[in-house]
Amino acid sequence: MAEAPIPEQLLEVREKIDQVDRQLVLLLAERFALTGKVGRLKADGNLEAVDPTREAQKLEALRELSRQHELNPDLVAGLFTRIMAEVVENHRRIRGENS
Repeated sequence: MAEAPIPEQLLEVREKIDQVDRQLVLLLAERFALTGKVGRLKADGNLEAVDPTREAQKLEALRELSRQHELNPDLVAGLFTRIMAEVVENHRRIRGENS
């Protein structure tokens, strides 16, 4: 049995999703470039790689923003927790704490 053709509307929506995905990756790259600068500033100032207070405040603000936009706050917080963990590892690498 042959597969039904994919409706044009579905293809258009998928292309928009692909565009958003590309934008998300570019924004993530920009965020990591900025956090790289933060890592160098922290290393130069002999500051800790992780700032638990800042992270907690940031996650709560993101949870609230998620609620305002009817997104799952746990999903968004989980994504950003993973992103922040990677940032901390990058900061430690910059500082030389991982060697």
